[in-house]
Amino acid sequence: MDLLLQIWPAALFMLALGVALAVVIALALRKLHVQEDPRIDEVEEMLPHANCGACGYPGCRPFAEAIVKGEAPPSKCTVNSAEGNAAIADFMGITLEEQEKVVARLACQGGTHVAKMRAQYAGLPSCRAAVATGGGGKACAWGCLGLGDCEVSCTFDAIQMNEFGLPVVDEDKCVACNDCVIACPLDLFELHPVSHKLWVACKSLAEGDQALAECEVACNACGRCVMDAPVGLMRMENNLPVIDYAKNDLATPNIIERCPTGAIVWLENKQVIKGSKAKRIVRKTPLPVGVE
Repeated sequence: MDLLLQIWPAALFMLALGVALAVVIALALRKLHVQEDPRIDEVEEMLPHANCGACGYPGCRPFAEAIVKGEAPPSKCTVNSAEGNAAIADFMGITLEEQEKVVARLACQGGTHVAKMRAQYAGLPSCRAAVATGGGGKACAWGCLGLGDCEVSCTFDAIQMNEFGLPVVDEDKCVACNDCVIACPLDLFELHPVSHKLWVACKSLAEGDQALAECEVACNACGRCVMDAPVGLMRMENNLPVIDYAKNDLATPNIIERCPTGAIVWLENKQVIKGSKAKRIVRKTPLPVGVE
């Protein structure tokens, strides 16, 4: 009984303090509460809930908020169907803006049938692990290692590894979510609008015979494409042609014609087109391990 008499004032004080704090919090919530537009819930429900970030927002909820605020058009969602985005636009009472399709592109053509291997990699089947433990054995230090981190990262099944150990992007399935860009430890993927038809499919910084000794389809830094391009469209940088896509309207298929290796290509109707002077590769089997 004596103990209870000693602690009851403290208990009563804590109870009073708790009630006071609860009242303060309740008043603060009431004062600071921001009324949320109920349309956000409706728009979010119409989105695919992929939360992939392809729209430029961290998830479907923030994207729905941006649509309701008029900060983003529904068509920025590349996962949703055209009908789904049209339904959102109709709900919001706005015109559906067309968005040019953006897809992931690989800056490498060095499959096992054209690219040399210095050694056989036998570690964890991951490009990132191979890079961290010696490079994966490929002669070209900038080339695709073919272990499929990009394929694993793609939740839309838009990337498949082909018979030569190179990832192939299905443009119909690609939503430009950026996951493959992040997954590739060699930064071989980029996101581009389909109107960017001129593409440098190589990232080798080697030149001349050294580049070709590592990969038969590598850019050898000859510069013919830059010479044949309209002024200002392209430049050579670190032994690679660089395209200024701000001047993309100047690009034509003629630019790739004299490329001797086919390292610069023209992408049209989901086809990879090489110039008439490019070496034709007919080999279908992997090159032997070890550089001669």
